[in-house]
Amino acid sequence: MHSHQPTSRWMDPDLELYRDMVRRFIAAEVDPHQARWRQQQHVDRDLWRKAGALGFLLADIPDEYGGAGGNYAHMAILFEELAFVGDRAFGVHVHAIVAHYLLNQGTEAQRARYLPLLASGEMVAAIAMTEPGTGSDLQSVRTRAEREGDGYLINGSKIFISNGYLADLVVVVAKTDPAAGAKGCSLFLVETQAQPGYRVGRILEKMGQKGQDTCELFFDNVRVGTNALLGGVEGLGFAHLMSELPYERTMLAISAMGAIERALRLTVDYTRQRHAFGKPLIEMQNTRFKLAEVKTQAVVARAFVDDCIVRMVQGNMDATTASIAKLWLSETEGRVIDECLQLFGGYGYMLEYPIAQMYVDTRVQRIYGGTSEIMKEIIARSL
Repeated sequence: MHSHQPTSRWMDPDLELYRDMVRRFIAAEVDPHQARWRQQQHVDRDLWRKAGALGFLLADIPDEYGGAGGNYAHMAILFEELAFVGDRAFGVHVHAIVAHYLLNQGTEAQRARYLPLLASGEMVAAIAMTEPGTGSDLQSVRTRAEREGDGYLINGSKIFISNGYLADLVVVVAKTDPAAGAKGCSLFLVETQAQPGYRVGRILEKMGQKGQDTCELFFDNVRVGTNALLGGVEGLGFAHLMSELPYERTMLAISAMGAIERALRLTVDYTRQRHAFGKPLIEMQNTRFKLAEVKTQAVVARAFVDDCIVRMVQGNMDATTASIAKLWLSETEGRVIDECLQLFGGYGYMLEYPIAQMYVDTRVQRIYGGTSEIMKEIIARSL
């Protein structure tokens, strides 16, 4: 374990061994390549296959579908360990969510076809929800899927799609019945390889997270069979999305937690080494008090996140709690990293210092996966 981090109560000796395996993989296959991935704006495709071969990608999917047969704790470890090295390029989070759409909402044929390919990393998955005109407001989705013959024709465009450049399987949110409001949406499984009418736009130029291949996608008369309709029933798109959101939001909270603990560790190390006015920065009261506040937030946050992980493992995480986790952790992450950056002085503004990279990479956490404002809206409904 990282010395700065107490062992979580959901850990056990088997998970310790698993964490060790994940950590070795990340040290060898992720950490050394981060700068290069930022430059090329996507990870290497073979990273997916390497992670798949070790059973990391679909660790919490039953082995009958090619998964590793573990539980949410195994995924939590992967998300934490990626956060501990500052990785924001490997889009395994989105990939895992697609696997859960298939597992929980797909037909048996869909599970049997796609889950083994996602588990091995042969296929990379993405979710195409957001459109140029619609963010969180999914009811105004304009992408259409119209019945034609023995299938559907999909037309429209999507924006800000993580894994968009590499994706072989895209879960597309489309309107099947424009008159039916929320009930008019369906999800489609679109295979992208050699798919006529499917086009990937440029990789978008983001402020941070530059190693993550975030793209625009275009669907121009993309023809899919009826077997591409997730779950085989029209009009359930909204319900499918809602049911998997707690998984995603808890995941983002875990990543935020990892970033908070990393920021604290980096800043304590720096302020111990850096001298000002004849003594280490950490001996100055302002520095000590700032770091005491950060540590307090980190310890309190960890207790909550650990509780969320336990709830996910037990299968009783609810939408409100997941939204609270996403809201509080992402807001705290932004605040903590800002405070920590300040203690680095001018160096905190230099991208070669990890704290600066974290600062730009973290900002979007309050936006994607549902904005802080949407989280508040969901939480408010529970009052």
